[in-house]
Amino acid sequence: MDRSNKKKNKPLTILSTLLIMYVITGLALLILAFILLKLQPGESVINIGIMVIYIISCLIGGLIAGKRLRTHKFLWGVLMGAVYFLILLAGSLLLNRGISSDTVHVATTLVMCIAAGMIGGMIS
Repeated sequence: MDRSNKKKNKPLTILSTLLIMYVITGLALLILAFILLKLQPGESVINIGIMVIYIISCLIGGLIAGKRLRTHKFLWGVLMGAVYFLILLAGSLLLNRGISSDTVHVATTLVMCIAAGMIGGMIS
């Protein structure tokens, strides 16, 4: 594949990887919802489950982006984690008409998404 085709395919690769990440997130959230229905755990368990889902989705997204794009893998992983977080934040802002949680929680989620994406890109 020549350079011009690689440049044209990067946006498509990023969008398709994001789609995969959100499909994984959706499926994992459905499983978590079923577990919550059956076990009725506390709020801390729910928050941990959601964070684990974010980490797994970003890790897989970083892996996929690193394998597909082949150069600067960790940077593509960082980008995937950051874009994933920004879309989550935008959705939260739209649905809640503002940030519903404290800034420490938002910053922690950002760092986790970026770190997981970077690790996924590095091990790809």
